Amino acid sequence: MWLLSVAVVLAVLKALVHNEMLEIAWVANMSWWWVIGMFGLTAAWWAYADASGLTRRKAMERADERKAERQRKSREALGMKPTRRK
Repeated sequence: MWLLSVAVVLAVLKALVHNEMLEIAWVANMSWWWVIGMFGLTAAWWAYADASGLTRRKAMERADERKAERQRKSREALGMKPTRRK
């Protein structure tokens, strides 16, 4: 997600410089291909993350953490001792 954020910031800066609303030398000298390349890298990263299962694995880890936290809170509310991890 950070890669997309960088690409959007670069695109906005480049558009503002192009419309002469802002003057930043390094952005003015930067080619539009760098901006387009950042969006390309973002698309490539998302394709890799989806194909490798990274996205699904991270989502499952977050769901498991939420489930464990819910169970811990339920046990505490019932007055039970927390279980030990094996």
